Amino acid sequence: MATYDLTQRIAPNLDRHLVFPLLEFLQERQMYPDEQILKSKIELLNKTNMVDYAMDIHKSLYHTEDVPQDMVERRVEVVARLKALEERAAPIVSFLQNPNSFQDLRANDQHYNLQMLNDRYQSFTSPLNQMQSRIWLMHWSLFIFFNHDNGRTLIIDLFNQDKYLNAIQTNAPHLLRYLATAFIVNKRRRPQFKDFIKVIQQEQNSYKDPITEFLACVYVNYDFDGAQKKMKEVLAEKLNLNYEEAQRWIVNLIRNSKLDAKIDAKSGTVIMEPTQPNVYEQLIDHTKGLSGRTYKLVGQLLEHAQTQAAR
Repeated sequence: MATYDLTQRIAPNLDRHLVFPLLEFLQERQMYPDEQILKSKIELLNKTNMVDYAMDIHKSLYHTEDVPQDMVERRVEVVARLKALEERAAPIVSFLQNPNSFQDLRANDQHYNLQMLNDRYQSFTSPLNQMQSRIWLMHWSLFIFFNHDNGRTLIIDLFNQDKYLNAIQTNAPHLLRYLATAFIVNKRRRPQFKDFIKVIQQEQNSYKDPITEFLACVYVNYDFDGAQKKMKEVLAEKLNLNYEEAQRWIVNLIRNSKLDAKIDAKSGTVIMEPTQPNVYEQLIDHTKGLSGRTYKLVGQLLEHAQTQAAR
């Protein structure tokens, strides 16, 4: 089970408080000993402002009401630091809370707005930091997308944009697992799926797991025996299910997803009935893709024009 655990790769790209649901999940699944999880929580909390929570876990782990002196001193530091941060953030908080402040912004002039806010509050950084911010955003968004009714579509719309996909390929290829999962269960984004398969093929040497390998077997290598093995590996190891449990899981998945499919118990296969594509959905998908490419092209032309004018 722990072979493909991405917690250690995901955690550095999350705020520390967002790591706790991951640790709770690992603890519930008993993938690691409870003592190890609790120690990890304390270590995680040591560099946060959640000192009271760290004290509670320390008491639970060591069965005592006493806490280390460094935690007590840390709590005093945290309270003082929070007050200092409130004072430091007061100007930009005041700007955001004042409706009249938005009059200083120019409609459809992103470059001016960014420069104005940067000059006043020094709130924007280098392209490298912008890429890291996108990586953080994608990691944080996993908590939303996989708990939202339309999340499987929304995650594709965000992750599959060029600037976000470039960030994934540059410094977070493990996020391909979640994008691949969204594509597998989403029928509305098939036009984008072919381009995503090319990314899977390009990144085979830098990252792979049973889900991405399954797609590579089917769409790149045409290795259907290998695809079947990877599918079993996904069901058995990733979902911690035996064959009968996996079969029931698939039945529930088909029922809940309202797919036109049935299971052949004798051969152990899922039979998918062909479905006619919805013309309106196809039109929306293609129009959306065209709009994105047009916006990108216009942005490049405006940037080039501003560069020429500056000369």
